[in-house]
Amino acid sequence: MKKSILLGLSLAFALPMTAQSLPDSTDVFFRHLELKEITVTGAVGDMKIKESPMPIATLQAKELRQLPSINFIDALAKQPGMAQISSGSGISKPVIRGLGYNRIVVLNDGIRQEGQQWGDEHGIEIDANEVGSVEILKGPASLMYGSDAMGGVLIVKGLPTMPEGTIRGNVNAEYQTNNGLVGGSFNLEGNRKGFVFETRYSEKHAHAYKNRFDGYVPNSQFSERAFSLKTGLMRKWGFSNLKLGYYNINPSIVEGERDTVTGELVSENENVKTYQHGLPYQRVYHYKAVSETFINMNSGHLKVILGYQQNQRKEFEETADECGLYLQLHTLNYDVRYVSEENNGWKFSAGLNGMGQKSLNLGDEFLIPDYDLFDVGIFATGSKSLGRWNLSGGFRFDHRYLDSKGLMEDGEERFKDFTRHFNGFTGSLGATYEVTERLGLKLNLARGFRAPNISELASNGVHEGSLRYEIGNHNFKSEYSLQADFGIDYASEHFALTAAFFANHIQNYIYLHRIDSIIDPDFMTFAYAQGEAMLYGFEAGMDYHPFHALHFGAAFSYVNAQLLHQPEEMRYLPMTPAPRLSGDVKYELLHDGKVFNNAFVAARVDWYLQQNHYFAAYDTETMTPSYMLLGLSAGTDVMLHGKKILELHLIVDNLTDVCYQDHLSRLKYADVNVVTGRSGVFNMGRNFVFKVMVPIG
Repeated sequence: MKKSILLGLSLAFALPMTAQSLPDSTDVFFRHLELKEITVTGAVGDMKIKESPMPIATLQAKELRQLPSINFIDALAKQPGMAQISSGSGISKPVIRGLGYNRIVVLNDGIRQEGQQWGDEHGIEIDANEVGSVEILKGPASLMYGSDAMGGVLIVKGLPTMPEGTIRGNVNAEYQTNNGLVGGSFNLEGNRKGFVFETRYSEKHAHAYKNRFDGYVPNSQFSERAFSLKTGLMRKWGFSNLKLGYYNINPSIVEGERDTVTGELVSENENVKTYQHGLPYQRVYHYKAVSETFINMNSGHLKVILGYQQNQRKEFEETADECGLYLQLHTLNYDVRYVSEENNGWKFSAGLNGMGQKSLNLGDEFLIPDYDLFDVGIFATGSKSLGRWNLSGGFRFDHRYLDSKGLMEDGEERFKDFTRHFNGFTGSLGATYEVTERLGLKLNLARGFRAPNISELASNGVHEGSLRYEIGNHNFKSEYSLQADFGIDYASEHFALTAAFFANHIQNYIYLHRIDSIIDPDFMTFAYAQGEAMLYGFEAGMDYHPFHALHFGAAFSYVNAQLLHQPEEMRYLPMTPAPRLSGDVKYELLHDGKVFNNAFVAARVDWYLQQNHYFAAYDTETMTPSYMLLGLSAGTDVMLHGKKILELHLIVDNLTDVCYQDHLSRLKYADVNVVTGRSGVFNMGRNFVFKVMVPIG
């Protein structure tokens, strides 16, 4: 036990991020000096990042634009402690410290994004162009967000409200050479006499991507379209706004079938560079309406958020005229909370939030049953400033009701009818201590809770996008976690270092693994199981500025995720990210130039170490060898008469055209090439990315 505790208290660091308040022209040199002044979403209202005992990282819109990415999650996956479960180039799911799926809550427009995120090939329905900033909460956040926030939370925030009397917009365009991705976005926003509005339209299309081993990967193309409209009113009493959103993505599904003689990937379409979808493919629509009201009060403020989401997911397998699987999910979200003003160092918050759901099968194929769900959570939090100390904590109670509908098919029972109730008590207690002006310490202990999702409880069918038959178990218990975090922040004039290490014990951990039983001869059979898990690890990083324009950075991420009391072949949890060492150097060429401003050149290297900790039973997973990816980037603002008229970025990803397979890529387990002996499909090769933004107004 003592050895496990020592291992769990492994050193961890995280690269400092840019403050929200930093203007575009602010030197990277000053970033670490501003780190502690960043305002983030805390347990008791907004708070400075130095006061939060939880490890939190932030990314701004301009930082996201400087990263090579196919989608929103792909950009975040390059941050320390983050990873992604990918299905080709169009679908990515976030992983925080080894936990993903329904153990991560994505908060967008103030409500949790609900799009049937239990599926491997179910991505996050968010337009990356709408993102103003992202906060990454690492570790259990059930206290504020209830069930599913066991691994962490991604808080996606839009662009800040425009100042009074201004109207502004921009046009974005992007092109990527590897998969021919073409994308564009237009937005217009303003604020006149307290009336605010914002509208945006985005579109993106990509054909099949390629690499040196596979050539073009058939059926890896996708298309994406999004539209949003927001109106609101700002007054002395507070503000109220309404946002309507539409998002559509049509990703083709890579099956990885190969010719038994040549070993080449099989394609039904002679033109592998077509932008039209192939078979099989998905058609996903996500509709959303969110109302947010903020009322100032004498001693604090009251916030009320109400939301409605509808997610439609269709899978077309044999023909484009008729879908097989058709899932329709309706979700009502609600969040009511009161946050007090600080009084003599004390600050309080209390409220309730939750959701109601109805899921329907409208196709002629079935994976999960119809179900109704309702949950509610009541919480109270508090914080106290005591000189150099800042203490915070709270408790929460959750109740979730699930009614799963039975189904008879061809005279046989496909799904059993059952009802489950899940209750969860959670809480956290944390402290920060400012040892000196430059050095700070953090400690947090949190209990997380997650009720099993419908897929884990009741799956019984072919999951076409995952190429397997899945079986659930409606007797599963709720997951409970207990995580300890310890952090160290240090920042001097030229050097910054942040450390945060963690140990996370999870009871009743639910995982998916392959079994010998064959139900459908065309698919491998996978079943959900439950056990006891232990995760520990660290992210390590530094930021060094020897002089004004030059920046060096480095980061290391590691997580060890184990199933306890299991034989050797079942020792490690499935889908655990490989250790990763990253380094970057950036040189700022010019500031305050008459024609070019904020010009820079940069290089980045990501070394993914061999992942030999994998779930080996029944050949569920295999070892992944190490590989190294090199990237280059450059960017500048173009000025005219003192105003920015263009923002340009050129990025080269995987410069040396390395053929690799990410350990969390599901395509790693596709068919074997009989000629080369290589298994699965490889990730994208060398890719040049061009981005331009034109501000309007």
